[in-house]
Amino acid sequence: MRDVLRGEDEQLGAVFAVITETRPDILLIQDFDYDYDGHALTAFRDALAASGGPQYPYLFAARPNSGMATGLDMDGNGRLGEARDAQGYGRFNGQGGMAILSRLPLETGAARDFSTFLWRDFPGAILPQVNGAPFPSPAAQAVQRLSSIGHWDVPVRLPDGRALHLLAFHATTPVYDGDEDRNGRRNHDEVMFWPLLLDGALPFIPPDGPVVVLGDANLDPEDGEGRQAAIHALLAHPALQDPAPKSAGAGELGDATDSVDWDEPRPGNLRVDYVLPSAELNVIGTGVFWPAAGAPGANEAATASRHRLVWVDLDL
Repeated sequence: MRDVLRGEDEQLGAVFAVITETRPDILLIQDFDYDYDGHALTAFRDALAASGGPQYPYLFAARPNSGMATGLDMDGNGRLGEARDAQGYGRFNGQGGMAILSRLPLETGAARDFSTFLWRDFPGAILPQVNGAPFPSPAAQAVQRLSSIGHWDVPVRLPDGRALHLLAFHATTPVYDGDEDRNGRRNHDEVMFWPLLLDGALPFIPPDGPVVVLGDANLDPEDGEGRQAAIHALLAHPALQDPAPKSAGAGELGDATDSVDWDEPRPGNLRVDYVLPSAELNVIGTGVFWPAAGAPGANEAATASRHRLVWVDLDL
């Protein structure tokens, strides 16, 4: 909120430039701090429009699990009240949430927020253990939610009257833990949430109509750390298609489908951000906004985020 109102933040200006260049009709932003009344998101939307960017009359943000206090030791280090003791990593309530901005109407009253779903209730959950005992404790696992940030189903009303379901999420990073692999296991199950939902294997009704799964899985199908079986299952799900967006900037560094520019040698550039439409939808264009070095927009893309904007055009 402070950065938006001051209008002096270099990163924010670069974010506006990237959005203005790509002009998506529907936009999911990650790592956007949540406040109950949406003041920061509204200010962001208005400042973007005032800068010459696209106008988004429809907004959605639900409270994320990040920073939500548990009162328990959730990472097993013997201390309480730290960022890793929240339902999802966060130093304060709502840090690093998600937000949707749309030119098309969002049916917020019909949106479903799966973020309260407990990890232990997930079918086939691979909960962490140490010496056969629940890690970090039975009490912690009794309250631990699956979503580190959130899992949402937000319907968009299309011009022809149909609903397109946005299945938005942001999974935890599969590192920064110990031998128990708490984050790696949670990341796996967070990504697997969508294949199981689409298969009708969760205690939730699958979306009625076409979907687009979009978000940060923090998991590359080939490189980096993490339990890659989950992202393989998502990308190969028969209800979805993977258009594998590419960019010149990532291509000149190695894999053209990479979407994040992390420091070398580890983890380096990876593909962790995804837009996966229903198999029956007609994809007519894809890309990652990552211009080649020295090309127009390259500096703005790098300043806006280590993650690059992934886009897919659908003919509806």
